[in-house]
Amino acid sequence: MSLKICVLASGSRGNCTLVASPAARILVDAGLSGRRTIECLALLGLEIGEIDAIVIGHEHSDHVRGLPALAGRHRRPVYLNRETAEAAAGHLPDRAEVKIFTNGQTWEIGDLSILPFSVFHDSRDPVGFVIGWRGREVTIATDLGTPTRLVRQRLKNARVAILEANHDPDLLLNGTRPWRLKQRVNSSRGHLSNQAAADLLAAETGPDLTDVFLAHISLDCNRPEQARQTVKAALKRAGKEHVRVRLTYQDRISEVVEIEDGPTPDPAAEPPPPRPVQLELGPFLTKAPLT
Repeated sequence: MSLKICVLASGSRGNCTLVASPAARILVDAGLSGRRTIECLALLGLEIGEIDAIVIGHEHSDHVRGLPALAGRHRRPVYLNRETAEAAAGHLPDRAEVKIFTNGQTWEIGDLSILPFSVFHDSRDPVGFVIGWRGREVTIATDLGTPTRLVRQRLKNARVAILEANHDPDLLLNGTRPWRLKQRVNSSRGHLSNQAAADLLAAETGPDLTDVFLAHISLDCNRPEQARQTVKAALKRAGKEHVRVRLTYQDRISEVVEIEDGPTPDPAAEPPPPRPVQLELGPFLTKAPLT
């Protein structure tokens, strides 16, 4: 028994991550076209009908582009918070099965627990996610211009972290992008630079961390190997040179990280699990969810 994580794509062209356990398979974001999502899943031996849910971090098109096909034609349930649901309503088909979550409250899909947490980005109500499985945590934090105290806290127990390393400041400043876009990316609601991501991982992750995926790497304002080396150097200085630093891509899937099940932790030594939250059907929908 194991948990598998693969970033199907990450970047301005589309974001989508697969987290698959023995009892549940979810997509975090749906920024690829429906066809490309299905093609990426096929590379991993999966069909779209095997996906139990799609959870959405925010409403920007590179996170929701595939919803008309995946939630409409293929009938996959979609989970998002109320603000994001309203902002992304144009991407949600009339008959989509939509579930509304509340930031900071944990719910379950199969044997996965999912905790959405607020991040600082220029969208309505953006979130990252902590996905738990048998005491292991996968923390997904992309599209955040500022590593807030809450983001730092959610990284503490990560076994796998998916964190953006979006740009190199010099390449961003000297690039051909419009000045307004440069300001947006470099703002407190934009994206993390390589060094900001490196410093965050070095300072805030705990002893459980074994693997890092560097996400949302800019095509024109970054260099993938430069991002990796910046993060590896910071982790080494922090005594975490054992952590494997992996890249993600905009045009192909990443490596697959697999977390094997180990000895069951002593329940007496663990805090009680959070009570699952009953998710509600989005009130802005006029039709009942599919059964």
